[in-house]
Amino acid sequence: MDLQIANQLFIVCGATSGLGNAITHQLLAEGASVFAVARNESKLLDIQQRFHNQFEYVCGDIFIENIHQQILQQLGSRVLHGCVINAGGPPAKTFMETTASDWDSAYNSVLRWKVLLAKSVLPNLMQNGYGRLLFIESATVKQPLENMVLSNSLRAAVVGMVKTLAQEVAHAGITANVLAPGSHNTPAIDRVYQKKSEQTGLTVEAIRAQAQKDIPVKCLGDATDFASLATWLLSPFSRYITGQTLSVDGGSIKGIMG
Repeated sequence: MDLQIANQLFIVCGATSGLGNAITHQLLAEGASVFAVARNESKLLDIQQRFHNQFEYVCGDIFIENIHQQILQQLGSRVLHGCVINAGGPPAKTFMETTASDWDSAYNSVLRWKVLLAKSVLPNLMQNGYGRLLFIESATVKQPLENMVLSNSLRAAVVGMVKTLAQEVAHAGITANVLAPGSHNTPAIDRVYQKKSEQTGLTVEAIRAQAQKDIPVKCLGDATDFASLATWLLSPFSRYITGQTLSVDGGSIKGIMG
């Protein structure tokens, strides 16, 4: 299926690891151009060497506003077609383990920078009457996960923000959606299993095996599969889907709105 995104330009945050990396490569495979943001310059250079005509990057911490300005300066007057707003989550902790500093840090790493980046790129999208904003969050926004109180709380705030934003920009041909991944075979899941291992004394491998048994489809998600849905949501074919939070969780969420 031709997704009609060849030669379109997309910003992808967290482009060198996990789901962000898979989305980057799926977009490149579809002929799109990717403006990547990540901290690992060696991995960014590796992708650039393989896709030099389609790929450019800013190396830095997306949580920092100066990086947002660098993105805008490098983007210049070019037409932007979408932005994948994605980064790793806060540490795995119980409520009683958290400090006020943890909550402040989680606000910055989970919500604040996403608001600022979306506000930064929206004028470009509004001017051109088209755009796709895609936020990569977590299935915990629908079914909270133990030991993840920071993520459970702040990611839910992102969903509320995106739902409101989607209503405000729909008239301009811009969609805003959330993808809510469950357990995927990426580095991000390791912190969850490590925390559980520390609490129970079981090995990380045993925790992982039990987690897979508890998922209805009996396996962890595949990043490439996830990226195929993300790429479709970034395409013109998703024009009638906005303000939605779509779970990709192997059937783990039990609620009927999952």
